[in-house]
Amino acid sequence: MDGTLSQNDLSHVVDADRAHVWHHLIQHKPFETGEPRVIIEGRGMRVWDQNGKEFLDAVSGGVWTVNVGYGRESIANAVRDQLIKLNYFAGSAGSVPGALFSEKLISKMPGMSRVYFTNSGSEANEKAFKMIRQIAHKRHGGKKTKILYRDRDYHGGTIATMSAGGQDERNIQYGPFVPDFIRVPHCMEYRAQEGWNPESESYGEWAANQIEEVILREGPDTVGGLCLEPVTAGGGVITPPEGYWQRVQEICRKYDVLLHIDEVVCGVGRTGTHWFGYQHYGIEPDFVTMAKGVASGYAAIACCVTTERVFEMFKDDADDPLNYFRDISTFGGCTAGPAAALENMRIIEDEGLLENTTAMGDRMMGNLQALMEKHRVVGDVRGKGLFLGAELVADRATKEPVSEKQVAQVLAECGAQGVIIGSTNRSVRGFNNTLYFSPALIATPDDIDEITEAVDKALTKVFG
Repeated sequence: MDGTLSQNDLSHVVDADRAHVWHHLIQHKPFETGEPRVIIEGRGMRVWDQNGKEFLDAVSGGVWTVNVGYGRESIANAVRDQLIKLNYFAGSAGSVPGALFSEKLISKMPGMSRVYFTNSGSEANEKAFKMIRQIAHKRHGGKKTKILYRDRDYHGGTIATMSAGGQDERNIQYGPFVPDFIRVPHCMEYRAQEGWNPESESYGEWAANQIEEVILREGPDTVGGLCLEPVTAGGGVITPPEGYWQRVQEICRKYDVLLHIDEVVCGVGRTGTHWFGYQHYGIEPDFVTMAKGVASGYAAIACCVTTERVFEMFKDDADDPLNYFRDISTFGGCTAGPAAALENMRIIEDEGLLENTTAMGDRMMGNLQALMEKHRVVGDVRGKGLFLGAELVADRATKEPVSEKQVAQVLAECGAQGVIIGSTNRSVRGFNNTLYFSPALIATPDDIDEITEAVDKALTKVFG
């Protein structure tokens, strides 16, 4: 770790943090007697805290963000150069990096054509919701305002995105929520829901057909949109069963429901092979939203991408003062985001990180499957690319989840070995039992093995 800050400086930083910073996703009571963690530096796959302890980061900044790793000077330089030239102008006008990144991004997304810049994944999702609602009023007499979302999916922390939130524990104490958001069942075959007959149809088709049942129950003339993650992230790293996405596409077209794919986690290489998770399944969305990996956290940027068909609906009557999308994202006008995103995308291309993600994802999945053979507490492993999960159960036959305390012990044991992993966090009550792994796309075989070796030792220590 760089020794630029003295120990006295670091002590002051920790004191200031304890006194004034409100951290995310964490109970602060322990900080009254202990220290909060302050990350001082990051390089490649490694970070260092205020005590000089080195960690291998297996969750890319804690929340699946730093796709190309820490310390990328070329991204920092691109941002610096752009800020000196023009740091900001509202999104009612364009910018050089905004135009060039949009062009580059759309070249990776056949069938899509327009990019709306925002500053967070939650905000990007809200833009899609607003577009769907405005289309309902413009084209359907105000009827098709309902937006379907899936159990266990997560789309953000605003009141509207929480209204489309399939993780009940995250929503507790934050209601009441926005009307006309309707839940559909999840698609996790490991915990298949009641009503499925495996002798009559595949679970993927059955789970998708449940969406059709909801549309029919609500009334097809009232449902305007369906918002889904390509791979469910915080709800348990759920990969879709075979046949699921093809049937979902058929249902959306049958009932004129706009398909919104939330790629905030999976986008920009995380799932390997393709730039986006949805591209593994041959589907054609109307909206794609993205955030975390777009600039690997080097600048704040998120995007709501649409087809030309959607875009055309907002300019077909220029004489109508309400005809266009009357919306703004203040920090969507920042130029640092697209400048960083352009360089981020160049790095992924030039360093072959899509291919590396596929190869390292296969290696990690193999390692996790080996852990499953060794430790009966590992009930299921799943994922795609470098986005994987291991669900821990007290009994494989009943699939009873282990306790949250035991999951926390596994994370702590890995941390003691210098490896940071993640887990389901205040998501689904009674089922916060999945370990998360999302190392940067630059991961090497040694990195992957070090992560899973730490998990192996932690499982042995906690469960025997």
